[in-house]
Amino acid sequence: MKDILYRITPIDLAAHLFAVEIHIEQADPRGQIISLPAWIPGSYMIRDFARQIQNLSVKQEKKDLYFEQLDSHSWQIQPCDKPIVVSYQVYAWDLSVRTAHLDETHGFYNGTSVFLQIHGQEDKPCLVDIVPPKKPKDWRVYTSLPEAKNIKGAALRHGFGLYIAPNYDALIDHPVEMGTPTMISFKACGATHEMVFTGNIPNIDLERIARDTQKICEYQIQFFEPETHAAPFLDSSDRYVFMTMVTGKDYGGLEHRASTALVASRADMPVLGDETMSEGYRQFLGLISHEYFHTWNVKRIKPKVFAPYDLYDPCHTSLLWIFEGFTSYYDDLSLLRSGVINQESYLELISKTITAVHNTPGRFKQSVTQSSFDAWTKYYKQDENAINSIISYYSKGSLIALGLDLLIQKESAGRHSLDDVMRELWTSYGRDFYRHKSQTGLEEFEVVELIKRATGVDSKEFIDLYVKGTQDVPLAELLPVQGWQLHEETSSKPELNIKTRVLDGQCQIAQVKAQGAAHLGGLSAGDIFIALDRIKVDSQNLNTLLSRYRVNDKVKVHVFRRDEMRKFQVKLQAGDSKYTVKPID
Repeated sequence: MKDILYRITPIDLAAHLFAVEIHIEQADPRGQIISLPAWIPGSYMIRDFARQIQNLSVKQEKKDLYFEQLDSHSWQIQPCDKPIVVSYQVYAWDLSVRTAHLDETHGFYNGTSVFLQIHGQEDKPCLVDIVPPKKPKDWRVYTSLPEAKNIKGAALRHGFGLYIAPNYDALIDHPVEMGTPTMISFKACGATHEMVFTGNIPNIDLERIARDTQKICEYQIQFFEPETHAAPFLDSSDRYVFMTMVTGKDYGGLEHRASTALVASRADMPVLGDETMSEGYRQFLGLISHEYFHTWNVKRIKPKVFAPYDLYDPCHTSLLWIFEGFTSYYDDLSLLRSGVINQESYLELISKTITAVHNTPGRFKQSVTQSSFDAWTKYYKQDENAINSIISYYSKGSLIALGLDLLIQKESAGRHSLDDVMRELWTSYGRDFYRHKSQTGLEEFEVVELIKRATGVDSKEFIDLYVKGTQDVPLAELLPVQGWQLHEETSSKPELNIKTRVLDGQCQIAQVKAQGAAHLGGLSAGDIFIALDRIKVDSQNLNTLLSRYRVNDKVKVHVFRRDEMRKFQVKLQAGDSKYTVKPID
């Protein structure tokens, strides 16, 4: 069985074009089908990556072969009995963690955006020849994809040349960064970790980032493997790579089996000589912790419907509250347990999440199981009414994890916790996931049984009320288990109960909370403020104007709705409550 050879070359940096060739030794004699995934695991929305393909052609020796497009992302090549070469270009101008980006400073791609799938040959090994651009000459390659050792043309560490993946699923799960980024490396539990930063970042304190990240990684490895301290990604690579694109204001991440792609704000990077824990840097460490925890939870411990992925249609599961919500719980908890932050800082993070969830009206309209299932059409396609109609399986999922953790500790008299559930998931579904062909995942109905098997605690009522139902997790009752208490601070500040944005220098309503002052007064998302009680509203002064009033005062509001001026009388309400978790005195 001969390998499939992929060759990728940055051919035009200014036009943002990668050229890709695929050498197929034995095509399907009935007519080889090729396709590009429609979505990328970890980001649950159909993205139609194939729309960026151009100049597709197929040759057998020097002869052009005919091919027919089957749908928006698939083609079928005419029957042939000799090796063929598929060639095309990919437009790469999306500066995100999901797709591909190329300019004169760097190149980045996820395999789902650039490498066509060869149907019927997905289990064949894939060689990848990463070719440098003609200019500049000093670019290097950073990826967790293993070098094709002992093969002519094999890449050296961080060099261009041949890399290898055991199959197509692995090929598209090792993103690549190329260019001249800043890099630092460390070992955690004996395993190599590389941190790669692309972008202009003056005076970045790399040593501090590596030191803090090492603590997080070592804690999480030891959490899942308390006896062996074995890093999970060693089944796929000899290293783990954090790839961070640093920009002016972005934030996000996407997990892979031995790496993660991150985007972060320059202002969040720690500065040399300043050891303070800024809110931005804490947020960046939380992002690192979140994506690294995914190395276990979702990359190896998966819902059954993800084993394997259907990369061409929505892959619905009601369990993202576990795979994203539990990860959101443990990302902050890992910062505390690893010693990167203290308890006061950790309680601030919990308080912030509780406040956000409890001030979201949509939490009473949608359960986290529904939120998970509808991620494709609701969570990833949010509109101006999202705050009133949906709940995040990330944020409420993390509160469910906290509540379950406290419930298990309470019911088991401190003998068990949610940690036991995560380790049970790991040993039952994750540890050997990539080591065996018979891959399996967690069934939708297994959660209650698994929790009881791991801890002896019956969680059915909790799951019914707070996971399948829409009630608030009873944290006020459960937090004392940990020696903490929940405080609610009601606001006396007069509000319109809206979110605004600046549009062309004007103040526009972005969201209107259901049953809030603006809603009851007739205002709508999209309205542009003109005046409040005949005083001009601009992009900066709305809160200042409102501060002169009291709750229940009535104000006259003039807005433009489309090109029509409207006038409303609005009765001001109190702002959002603030929730704080503190140690019991």
